[in-house]
Amino acid sequence: MKTTIVSDLHLGAGSDEDLLRRDEAIEPLLEVIADADRLILLGDVIELRDRPLTEAIELATPILDRLVGAAGGRATIVPGNHDHRLVSGWLERRTDVAAPNLGLADEVALDAWPASLLRDALPGADITISYPGVWVRDDVFATHGHYLDRHLTIPTFERLGLALVERTLGLTPAGPDPLDPPEHAAEPDSPDDYERIAAPVYAFLFALAQAGAASGHPGGSPTKRIWDALSSGEGPSARIRGWLLGSVALPGAVGVANRLGIGPVRADLSPNAITRAGVDAIAEVVELLTIEADHVIFGHTHRRGPLAEEDEWTARDGKTTLWNTGSWVHSPGLLRSTSKGSAYWPGTVAIVGDEGPPELLHLLDEWTRDDLAG
Repeated sequence: MKTTIVSDLHLGAGSDEDLLRRDEAIEPLLEVIADADRLILLGDVIELRDRPLTEAIELATPILDRLVGAAGGRATIVPGNHDHRLVSGWLERRTDVAAPNLGLADEVALDAWPASLLRDALPGADITISYPGVWVRDDVFATHGHYLDRHLTIPTFERLGLALVERTLGLTPAGPDPLDPPEHAAEPDSPDDYERIAAPVYAFLFALAQAGAASGHPGGSPTKRIWDALSSGEGPSARIRGWLLGSVALPGAVGVANRLGIGPVRADLSPNAITRAGVDAIAEVVELLTIEADHVIFGHTHRRGPLAEEDEWTARDGKTTLWNTGSWVHSPGLLRSTSKGSAYWPGTVAIVGDEGPPELLHLLDEWTRDDLAG
């Protein structure tokens, strides 16, 4: 069986940077999907943090219909952090009935709202939702990868938000050196642990999107609206914004975060440091969740790879090879002048056959920056 895996479509993004709304971008992907036996959409498929839920699904439906149609009417969706709301009702229902612990690849009931909205939007399609990951083969596991935020050393908003939730719940006792946590510090070792930390942050960002829509707030990510709200004036709000964005006295800001116990984070934001931080973080997830696979495929960071000129990314002491499917979002600030060596160039898919390692196909590498800009 040949499987196509694609992640981070962000369909319906308020920024209009989701490329698959354009025929010239979706057509090469449809050809690859049609040549395979199975389609896995690996998280952040629908952007549910920019618009009202029903509007986002309505915008995404025509594109999903084409993708699933190319796959013979069948697809598996593995939600990520931006479309986590698709599984929120199911997760809450599991808690209410004291269901068994969340596994690595549990099938989500499509009758639970709001997953039911997606089912209803694609009548006749055979849609399966698996969470937090899916087994592609006995030796290949795929997950969106948003659990890695818990282990990042890059001070992103979600990284700091997760740390605040964790400290509030008393899940991570602080040691004398935040960059060298004590051995007794709690580490998540199950999907339920990660969900307990992440769900409040995801719910907040989703609610912010809905509140912004209800108040007539223009489109744009809720994270951006947080920065905008914090950016007025020169007082404490501006200093907070500078700290969170890393735009003002970053080394000092990182020190504050670490002293407050919402680290460890580091000040090195070079491309190599960001790549290494993401790989190290997903490797830690693989280790803590005991994902015994030869290959783990993830997305989330939008950083495709490893590229041809890079060494293998590994986890579990070299036993597991890591692969990232990049994104289908145009982020001009992250791109080089051409696709060569450009880690955030969009248009990557992973192909998994009956045996052997996954293969990364870069479908838009012949495009120019002007092509991407449309």
